[in-house]
This record gives sequence, structure tokens and C-alpha cells, in this order.
Amino acid sequence: MKSLVYTAPQKVEVLDKPTPEPKEGQVRIKVSYCGICGSDIGIYSGKHPRAKAPLILGHEFIGTIDKINNCSGKFNLGDRVCAYPLISCGHCFPCENGTPHVCQTLKLIGIDIDGGIAEYVCCDEDVLFKLDDDLSDIAASVIEPLAVIIRTMHQSNFKTLDTVTITGAGPIGILTAIVLKHSGASRIFISDIDENRLKICKDMGFETINSAKTDIIEYINAQTNNVGTDIVFECSGAEISALQMTKLCRIGGTICMTGVHKIPHAVNLQDLNFKEQTLVGSRVYTKREFGQAVEYAKEIEKELESVVTHILPIEKSENVFDLINDKNEITVKVLIKC
Repeated sequence: MKSLVYTAPQKVEVLDKPTPEPKEGQVRIKVSYCGICGSDIGIYSGKHPRAKAPLILGHEFIGTIDKINNCSGKFNLGDRVCAYPLISCGHCFPCENGTPHVCQTLKLIGIDIDGGIAEYVCCDEDVLFKLDDDLSDIAASVIEPLAVIIRTMHQSNFKTLDTVTITGAGPIGILTAIVLKHSGASRIFISDIDENRLKICKDMGFETINSAKTDIIEYINAQTNNVGTDIVFECSGAEISALQMTKLCRIGGTICMTGVHKIPHAVNLQDLNFKEQTLVGSRVYTKREFGQAVEYAKEIEKELESVVTHILPIEKSENVFDLINDKNEITVKVLIKC
């Protein structure tokens, strides 16, 4: 089967790999699409701390069940499904206390074991969610990052009519804005240094700030009578955003760390004290939240589709990271058609 394989830092190859056979309690999925995630970019760069070559990439996959090995009967051949890709140990403190999504040795399909940018992938039956027949494949392929947003919304304790600043207009930032719009945010500011991405956000009706040209702190203060916004969602992972986020958030407000910072960055802890702000982390999602994303995708299908800017056939996917890094291309969410 054709597979996109990480073979060395800065190198992926489309290779023929043996078609996997499902173990007992597993199903085999004929993959339709798989999204490229920021973590895949980290793997490609050679900087991911766990991913080891050779590795089939991909954890944002959907497809159709084509083989079942002694499962419960919950699913049938031909069912269209997506998979909750987290692998928890089951016996550490968070696993034993109801939060296995932050397992102390958390692993993921496509990072720690072979993933779904391939023609076939095998998964345990109990991680699968059946997709609604009316939901498009393109929208369904964005369910995994949508689950990240549902988690961060819950962590932020967002309330209807809150004002919000989002730093970073990548896929996660844009999806955060979309969900906030449907959840009743009164104002949504989104910042980035990429004019093309900001244009996409502006076309969606969001207030945009090019932080390379405009002082974002001065702008937010001017727009909020020097109060700041109720919540800041940090989605960029950028050093400057970590330092600025306490200035963007009001006294008593909340800063939610939606994006993952790959290295430690400075944070103004004095602001955190003097402004009595709440700083909260957010990591992936619970299995329940993943299931909620499966259901919610039906409500915002067209907007999920609009986040997808490129679809590459697996045969031509070796250059996908060059595409993403090309400043002349307007990329938000990129899918591989398997």
C-alpha cells in the first residue's frame, strides 16, 4: 500500500508498505483523507521528541471499514469512521483519575506508531466513531482539530458575549474563531503576521490585526477602552505572543494556552499577579470531546470545509511540507487524499 513515511529529518517519501491485517478486536480502514497537523510539521523538521523514523505519518484520518476481526458488532463493513488517536497507558495518576488524555506517557497514532497517511490503517474498535452519512469527507477530515477547539473552549470557561483575542491565524486559530462565533462571542479579534491568512479571517467576518504592522496591545486597548478582552486564546506558539498575552487580557480575565509552545518562552508573571488573571493549559481532548466534535461537525460543515485550502493525492504528497512552507502559497489546512 502507498504510505507517506517520515524517513529522516526534512525528508518524507511515498513508499509501498505491506497492507496491515487487523488484530483481534481491530478493524482495518480504507483511508479516504488525512489532514496535516502542526505536529507532523514538527516530525518532518526532526525536532519532535518522540517520533522516530521510519514512521507513517498522520492522525487526522477518516475512511471506510473494509475488514473486521472478531469485534463486538458495533460497526459494519462499509461504515465511514474516524478514530480517536490518543493512546493512554491506563495506570498512571491521570489515567486512574479520569483524565487519560493527559496520560504521563501519552502516545498518538501517527507519532508513536504508524499513522493514517496511507491507503489502509488498523485501529482498535473502541476508538472509532461513525460519521453521519450527510457529512462530507472534507468536513469530516477536520474533526480532530475541531476536538482540540472544543477542549480549549471548555478549559477557558468561555461565556456568551465574552470578548476574545486569538493570537495566531493558523488552522487552530481560525477554527477557534469559528466555534467562538457560533458560541456567542460579542467580539473576536484575531492576529497574525500573514496577510493571506488574515484575509481569510476577514472574509469570515472576524476583526483582524496584522501584528507585524500594528501594535496589537495598543489596538486591543483602543478597541476595549483600555480594558482588554475577557479571554485570550494563544494559538501561535510564538515567543512574542507569550510575552504579550497578559497585556491583551483584562483584569480578572483568562488566558488559554491552545497552541503548544515547543520551547519555554517568557511570560509576564507580574501582570498575572497584579491583574489576577487565570492562565490555563489545554491539551488535545477527552474521548467525550472528540465525540462531541463528531456531532458538532454537522452544524458547521461548510465552515470546516472552508478551512481546507489544499488537497494532494498521496502519490504526490512527498512535497507537502514544501507546499506548507512556501510563502507564495496560501495554505491553512492541507489534506492528503489516500
